[in-house]
Amino acid sequence: MSILQTKINTNSAAYKDNYQKMLSKIEEMNKHLKQSLFQGEEKHISKAKSQGKLLARERIEMLLDQDSPFLELCPLAGLGVKGGFGTGGTMVAGIGFVSNKMCMITANVGTNKGGAIDIATLKKAIRISEIASENNLPGINLVESAGANLPDQAQLFNLGGNNFKNITRHSKKGLPTISIVFGNSTAGGAYIPGMSDYTIFIKDKAKVFLAGPPLVKMATNEIVDDETLGGAEMHSKISGVSDYLAQDELDGIRIARELMSNLNTENKSQISNLTSHIYKEPNYPIDELLGIVSVDVKIPFDCREVIARIVDGSEFHEFKKEYGTSLVCGYANIHGYPIAIIGNNGVLFNDTANKGAHFIQLCNMNHTPILFLQNITGFMVGKQYEQNGIIKDGAKMINAVSNSEVPMFTLMMGASYGAGNYAMCGRAYNPRFLFSYPNSMIAVMGAEQLAGVMQMVSKEAAIKSGQQYDEAQATQMKEFMKAEIEKQSNAFFASGQLWDDGIIDPRDTRNVLGLVLALTYMNEVKGTSSYGVYRM
Repeated sequence: MSILQTKINTNSAAYKDNYQKMLSKIEEMNKHLKQSLFQGEEKHISKAKSQGKLLARERIEMLLDQDSPFLELCPLAGLGVKGGFGTGGTMVAGIGFVSNKMCMITANVGTNKGGAIDIATLKKAIRISEIASENNLPGINLVESAGANLPDQAQLFNLGGNNFKNITRHSKKGLPTISIVFGNSTAGGAYIPGMSDYTIFIKDKAKVFLAGPPLVKMATNEIVDDETLGGAEMHSKISGVSDYLAQDELDGIRIARELMSNLNTENKSQISNLTSHIYKEPNYPIDELLGIVSVDVKIPFDCREVIARIVDGSEFHEFKKEYGTSLVCGYANIHGYPIAIIGNNGVLFNDTANKGAHFIQLCNMNHTPILFLQNITGFMVGKQYEQNGIIKDGAKMINAVSNSEVPMFTLMMGASYGAGNYAMCGRAYNPRFLFSYPNSMIAVMGAEQLAGVMQMVSKEAAIKSGQQYDEAQATQMKEFMKAEIEKQSNAFFASGQLWDDGIIDPRDTRNVLGLVLALTYMNEVKGTSSYGVYRM
């Protein structure tokens, strides 16, 4: 394959200025990630420690294989959501290695609101379950949850059933779930171990019941203590809800690790696979992405410069290089794993849309996963392009993305506007993983354009109705709308709404992609030759 040659001058003022601005964005990202580390008020943490309990993140650390990677997912879920339990919700989740097998791990943060589930935490749990299913990952749940947050019950009730349904569907697929219960797990929290393949209860700590003693007293007038009603020994010796009675938390984690080592899962995800490939590092430092990827989404950059810093040996076999030049398509390897790449170098025209559709078809025929590098303001508009059929040509690319069956991954590097988001495999098109850079923006269109269009519509409506149009007031309103739209378009707002699976530091791009590709190639990669009707 050809080796990409950089054209970047790392000594230029523009490069250095952008580098510093990206560092500021990363600092903002890290501030929010620090918020997601919150595990409850000090009094609740001290109480847990006095009872010999580990915190949620400590439990994950003890569960994971020593010095193995852990890819945390959706850490900013709930960021900025009013009335919620805060950034990250009351759950930590991610992919890591346990007994040399890649697993989906979730941990309730029992020291924050008793591990109760708010709407952001529930949506996060559902997304985590989707990822586990798509990637054939066995699951380990570290359970300590008061169940649904009752004031949110109207939002939670119908969605909540998905978690229980998905555990059983994973089991049907041969993807077992192990649940370790560390403390009180009530109502919906009780059904998580109840639906799992294997359950481990911590002696004197696990308390699992559909209704605790107060509700039992209210419902049946029966007086019973929590140990008799739902303690670990009762469930291990009488009810059979518990399969293993662990002496303490470390013993419970030990049992889970032993169980995972003996499970014959469909995912043959051995950690040795990650190091079995021989590959070359890129020819250019990945740190240079901070100066290359424009913090201001209105300033273009060449996506080949990004590709040169994330693929093995900076080698890239480009497809149709001279045709449809605002879309870059080609083949490469990342950490030794074959990958097709589709990246934006400007707006999508008729020829670029056709090129993209063609290349997606070829990737499916070749059974090659696709990475979409998004920096797109949308499809080109105007009389010439409408008459040339931009709608039908754009529809071809969206058709190809919609019906593609190879694993697809999306990285939002800059703008992600309008139907360009769809054609480049946005959230609605179910990429296996979708990550964002902290500078990225997502919306129907840019804030300036959207506010301007709304102003024009308002002016036309006033003229048609015979009302006086106040230009000064309209300009003021436009600036207000622009500011509000920008707030709702930035990467942090989007991540808080679970529109991505996490915001990443550009310098981590290669390693994050390497991990998800290793996971992808532990399963069979299949494409399709069947598509819907293309409007010609």
